[in-house]
Amino acid sequence: MSIDLTILIIILGCAVVTFIPRIIPFIVVRNLKLPVIVTKWLLFIPICIFTALIVDSIIMDGESLLSIDWKVLAAIIPTLMIALWTKSLSVTVIVGIVCMATVRFLF
Repeated sequence: MSIDLTILIIILGCAVVTFIPRIIPFIVVRNLKLPVIVTKWLLFIPICIFTALIVDSIIMDGESLLSIDWKVLAAIIPTLMIALWTKSLSVTVIVGIVCMATVRFLF
């Protein structure tokens, strides 16, 4: 398989454009002393993103009202219990993947 130079440049350009917004904030903030209130506020961002993803996957558009996707809820409940019990991100992700795969396989 050969890669055309144009395709290679596009792939590298996409990598740079994706990489820059993720790294620049760390470089800028690395040497700054942030106020305590900002640090506390930043701690809530992962929780907010996780909640938005969960709520988005549970709620489905119905014909007239919103409805709950019970299959997703069946996978989220044990995953949430494991997350609260272990406080481990990797264990939680693995349990969530296994639960969702099981739900999709059975239903």
